Amino acid sequence: MLRQLVTGERVRIGNPIAIARLGLLRELTDQLLSGEASRDDIPLAVAQIRASATPARPSSDTAVAHAVAAAPPVTRRVPVLPEAGEDTVTTSSVGYARSVVARHVPPTPAYRWPLLERATGTETWVKHENHTPTGAFKVRGGLNFVERLRVSGVSPAGLVSATRGNHGQSIAYAGARGGLPVTIVVPEGNSPDKNAAMEGFGAELVVHGSDFQAATEHAADLAAERGLLQVPSFHPWLVEGVATYAMELHDRVRDLDVVYVPVGMGSGICANIVVRDFLGLRTEVVGVTAVGAPAYARSFERGEVVTTESVDTLVDGVATRTPDPLAVAMIRRGASRIVEVSDEQSLEALALLYRTTHNLPEPAGAIALAGLLADRDRVAGTKVAVVMTGGNCDFPLLRQALHDI
Repeated sequence: MLRQLVTGERVRIGNPIAIARLGLLRELTDQLLSGEASRDDIPLAVAQIRASATPARPSSDTAVAHAVAAAPPVTRRVPVLPEAGEDTVTTSSVGYARSVVARHVPPTPAYRWPLLERATGTETWVKHENHTPTGAFKVRGGLNFVERLRVSGVSPAGLVSATRGNHGQSIAYAGARGGLPVTIVVPEGNSPDKNAAMEGFGAELVVHGSDFQAATEHAADLAAERGLLQVPSFHPWLVEGVATYAMELHDRVRDLDVVYVPVGMGSGICANIVVRDFLGLRTEVVGVTAVGAPAYARSFERGEVVTTESVDTLVDGVATRTPDPLAVAMIRRGASRIVEVSDEQSLEALALLYRTTHNLPEPAGAIALAGLLADRDRVAGTKVAVVMTGGNCDFPLLRQALHDI
């Protein structure tokens, strides 16, 4: 068949799996020739290509056949997540993540809004990650994480993770598409709307603890009890998936001077840093967090992980008190600064985005704009982007933000 393809006697491969793999092989070859990928990337890329069109779970016929013959009981062990560090994220792995994410998430738009630019005083692009299937950017990381598990040969009984909302929706959405049961732990008083959304995507919801850290610790207990794989809130595989929106942004807008991005657990800002570096750009990456959740800002200043006893902010997407060490190291090396804003500034930015773009962000989706507005004089005359990371805003909070409009 290969000879026939080369000589032109045959113009197509009938097997759709072979067609998909051939396209990925061509993409890998192009990246090797252009220098985007290196020889070190080949083993992972080949493994991903081999697994790319392989069903993640048996078909219904296979499942029925297996059900006929009773299998002996299996003692489940807690699955181990393969080791991954900063060097895991490469141009090749992000390229593969784009192919994974694209199966479920069309590229999200980046627009200039004239009325918004009156307020910012400079050319301003908004990357609308509120336009994904879960209403937030994190779905990209979840999809790539589940795919990476499959490629790595890890087959857990299910996934468990802690969240304040968008991360949990991401894992629930991706787990359902990968055939993996998902348990999500949220703290007491978590957003009712986000809780309902996670259950809507098929997750089992567990409420535990007073804050995100307590929920994370309980998720670890559940992983041990049930033999589940705990999905961390920061991991290089999540960064690879999230990096796909940063690639889209730079494809759409050339020569950006500054990108403002919220800092929750760090996947968003780290993704923007690695893409900036892959592309050889001089774009400043600026993180934005809340005054009442300063753990990442203090860690950035000191060059080491700094935890806080509590958080006090309504911007739940950045309400972190225990930063991830790898994220801190990546941010420290690649970010220009971290801007801290008040909750009032975040709500004002939320209302401004609604008025000027007719898009409705959640508080964390507006905090990047709040950071830009705080830096307004500093970036005057430059080309700037802000990432509207999500639009999952609770109605009571929306009413609070918009009461003066």
